[in-house]
Amino acid sequence: MSGMRSLSAALTASLVLAAVGPAAASAMPSAATHRADAGGAQQASARAVPTLHVRRQVTGLDHPWDVQPIGHGRLLFTQRDRATLSVWKNGHTRTVDFPSNQVWVSGETGLMSLAVDPKFASNGRIYTCQGGNTPGGGHEVHVIAWRLDDAATRARKIKELVGGFPTSSGRHGGCRLLIARDGSMLVGTGDAAVGTNPENLRSLGGKTLRLDRRTGAPWPSNPFIGAENHKKRYVQTYGHRNVQGLAQRADGSLWSIEQGTYRDDEVNKLVNGGDYGYDPVPGYNEDVPMTDQSLPGHQVEARWSSGDPTLATSGGTFVRGAKWGSLRGALAVAALKACKVVFLSFDTSGHLTRTRAPKALQAYGRLRSVTVAPDHDLLITTDNGSGNDAILRVSPR
Repeated sequence: MSGMRSLSAALTASLVLAAVGPAAASAMPSAATHRADAGGAQQASARAVPTLHVRRQVTGLDHPWDVQPIGHGRLLFTQRDRATLSVWKNGHTRTVDFPSNQVWVSGETGLMSLAVDPKFASNGRIYTCQGGNTPGGGHEVHVIAWRLDDAATRARKIKELVGGFPTSSGRHGGCRLLIARDGSMLVGTGDAAVGTNPENLRSLGGKTLRLDRRTGAPWPSNPFIGAENHKKRYVQTYGHRNVQGLAQRADGSLWSIEQGTYRDDEVNKLVNGGDYGYDPVPGYNEDVPMTDQSLPGHQVEARWSSGDPTLATSGGTFVRGAKWGSLRGALAVAALKACKVVFLSFDTSGHLTRTRAPKALQAYGRLRSVTVAPDHDLLITTDNGSGNDAILRVSPR
């Protein structure tokens, strides 16, 4: 717990710095410093943190869960409760022919995360994580591969890659997709608000999973690839509560963003086979720590923790491009309850060095997903409901 308290203290101090701004956070020049030198330092500081220009690029949406560029200026996006897949281009939105009636929508679960194949230009493959129906009237969450036609007007199902993620009321449905640079697919899942799921290696709930995006087979380097139980072979990490974000850093490391209870949203650096220590039993006891070091074995501590209260963190991405100045390389994390984006900077060892929460991104309500556009702008989905949502485009100036 001492590690979590120190991270929370670092967060508090960093948010104070972010509130007063980079100039106030800088050391004051001594009396002997030439006025011209001080002016130059202030200009350099102003350049270091860019001004953010935010515009509503796509409007009239309802709980847009994810957005991904698919080339030629087009954006592909999902809407959770409407269970629709849509394409935006040049100010016009078109709904893709997609079997929305096959998506199970309940609570936090519906048509959720979206991934675009690295070879999309030639194979048209995309992937969704969504609620689904099972024989006998049951429900699950699963990952499906689709092929978009050349005009991006129709999605044809290729196959289910992996399924059987547990569900209850639809609470804690996850579910984030990420295609890593080695071609594997990562899937972040929720624990379905069932206390035994996170630490149970035979359940796909409360995990990060890794698989072959082409076949759906467990990834060969998974830590339990030789297990007799088939589900266990998919597990990369376990002991999670509700993984809503996945991101890959420039150094190749993989990170997850996880929603906490009343305390301790977490950002975790993923270690193959790592136990992240959420075990809310007996029942579903949300008073236990998010990373419970009293459990047997080794629990991996978070690299950032919100403390109390939580922000309700969701999607995130590492910022790319020189135009982002000192925010380049930071992990931009969307927050639902806190209605902002927090930029988390880490050193080369993956330790937190600073946080910032720009005021320009605190006027749009709940924020769900963050994606990097081809020009390194950020695309952010809002999550307010009632047809008032948008996809925001954020450009540093």
